[in-house]
Amino acid sequence: MTDPQNPSAVPPSAPQNPPAYSSAPPPAYNSQPAPGAPVPGKTLGIVAFVLSFFAQLIALILGIVALVQSRKAGVKNGWALAAIIISVVLMIIAIIVIIVVAVAIGGGLAAACAELGPGTHTLQGGGTITCS
Repeated sequence: MTDPQNPSAVPPSAPQNPPAYSSAPPPAYNSQPAPGAPVPGKTLGIVAFVLSFFAQLIALILGIVALVQSRKAGVKNGWALAAIIISVVLMIIAIIVIIVVAVAIGGGLAAACAELGPGTHTLQGGGTITCS
């Protein structure tokens, strides 16, 4: 049955097209979540930041995971980024210190062997040095 006022109207009993389902586009990168909504990865970023001063490798891994979670949600995570930067810098400093200490110890042993000559020598502190 058609409406005489609107002849192009579809009668209510006629089958209607099913609604089209479309996924909403992801939020823009710098958009802020709704007030009170949790920021994905923020807590993990804070944990990574704290750990970056004590356990750099673990903090680096957690910081990367937190940053990826936040970026997928389209928000910034300064805690995670700071944890990554601090962890990398402190790991580089630790590697440099280890190399310097190893070279200093090796140089000290070489100087001691040059002074003492070849053979096994007992030190005053109770250690021994074997020079060839």
